[in-house]
Amino acid sequence: MPHFSIEYSANLEPRVDIKELCEVVRKAAAETGIFPIGGIRVRAIRCEHYAIADGKTDYGFLAMLLRLGEGRDLPARQKAGEHVFGALSSYLDPVFANSKFALSFDMQINDAATSWKRNNIHNALKAEAANG
Repeated sequence: MPHFSIEYSANLEPRVDIKELCEVVRKAAAETGIFPIGGIRVRAIRCEHYAIADGKTDYGFLAMLLRLGEGRDLPARQKAGEHVFGALSSYLDPVFANSKFALSFDMQINDAATSWKRNNIHNALKAEAANG
């Protein structure tokens, strides 16, 4: 794990390539070096129905939540978070320049005692690396 869930206002789509945005987040997460590559997930959920601030329809938002497992200290999480948020924020600079927009990013630590996973991607990546 890390799993990134991105909720965004539907009016963002004409201005942002959401697939590319997901790749920006995935790449930045990998660059931190603290997340296992096989555990990185980035998903985007379009919010068709939303209300923002005083109700003007031209406002937009993107809210990203990172769920990750235990085991990383606060300084490592902060450094990784700053790197990922910086990449995402830079990618969205044109949106900030041309519209009213709100961006947020939060981390949530999953308690290992109440988090179940099954994943064979890690082993597949190790096998690919070993076999070239």
